[in-house]
Amino acid sequence: MNTITIPKNLTRGAELVIIPRDEYEEYLQLRKIISVVKMTSAQKRDLEQARKDYKQEKYITLEQLEYELGITHKK
Repeated sequence: MNTITIPKNLTRGAELVIIPRDEYEEYLQLRKIISVVKMTSAQKRDLEQARKDYKQEKYITLEQLEYELGITHKK
């Protein structure tokens, strides 16, 4: 995704991000779907922990997981 960030000093304190329209519309659709989903408190807690882990780069890629599990793909 290509993004452009407009600095806070140009927007009176709010940092703005510019993204392509199609990606913005996809975001709006996902937001509608997510707003309908009701999560339990345990699910909310797990989601928050997952977001923290992601920010701290505490995750592995699909390729790393496949390698560790010994999964190979035939071409």
